[in-house]
Amino acid sequence: MAHKSKTSKSKVSTPSDELKGWQQIAGFLGEPTSVVQRWASEGMPVRRQGRFVSTTPRELNDWMGKESGKPFHVVTGNADLTSELKRAVSFARREK
Repeated sequence: MAHKSKTSKSKVSTPSDELKGWQQIAGFLGEPTSVVQRWASEGMPVRRQGRFVSTTPRELNDWMGKESGKPFHVVTGNADLTSELKRAVSFARREK
């Protein structure tokens, strides 16, 4: 039986794999739910499953980058801040 529980745990997606619901998506982006819902109506990538929505951090980062015209990445708690800072500095230098 322990083997089955290990298998089922590996199939469960982690919070970093998928954001489910307006509140999780809004929390990830640091915006109010109403703003995120408006962005979804304007083309932000979300999948509607009945009355529920979901998306991934990668999809949101890619979309935000396209919208802004600049590389965009929301830094989460488990991110390597040193590499994120190096990436941002490198981009800023290229833009000068």
